[in-house]
Amino acid sequence: MHQAAQRLYQAAQALRDISGQSAVARALNESPQTVKNWETRGVSKAGALKAEELLGIRAAWVLKGEGEMSARAGAAFHPNAKPIPLGMRPYPVISHVQAGALKEIAVPYGPGDGFDVEYGDDDASQWSFFLEIEGDSMLPDFRPGDRVLIDPDVSPNPGDFVAARNTKEEATFKKYRVRGIDESGHEVFELVPLNDNYPVLRSDERHLVVIGTMIEHRRKFRRK
Repeated sequence: MHQAAQRLYQAAQALRDISGQSAVARALNESPQTVKNWETRGVSKAGALKAEELLGIRAAWVLKGEGEMSARAGAAFHPNAKPIPLGMRPYPVISHVQAGALKEIAVPYGPGDGFDVEYGDDDASQWSFFLEIEGDSMLPDFRPGDRVLIDPDVSPNPGDFVAARNTKEEATFKKYRVRGIDESGHEVFELVPLNDNYPVLRSDERHLVVIGTMIEHRRKFRRK
């Protein structure tokens, strides 16, 4: 992502609690496509001036990283937000249904398409995403509400945790365990829940497709 666009997203989140491509576009009265173009080409001067006028984000800071982030003297960060250091990027938190379609379409989602955004190091592949854990099949290590960063470009090793498409065309999150090679030369694997009350799924018994491998696990220990 272009650094100017990254600074714009960072400032919108920190100063106004606005996150995601679609939300930034609405706040600036721009089309989502225009804001998406900024991610690769850089924020236009007109766009930066509009961010200063409408959101109080200093245009020079967006364009060149110069001076203060806020254009308003004495402006404070949103009480539940903090500046995101450069070198980080926004990742969408997408639904299990949306994640289940990742291997089916060329462009799975846009930066503003998730129901939430998580910020993290910019060291994962383009279509990496966060998935929120549902249910208790992965207790005790993964609790409902935990979020895991899934990278579709990382091939799993035995013992890794993966998101995989199940027979319902939704994503499921399980431990990956290899069981051998079938007669066609395809790897046979199991998706193993950590909670013994749930069944193990085998790729030679039902159609299972690995979507990506977990590279980060996040947990909130206290909730509102």
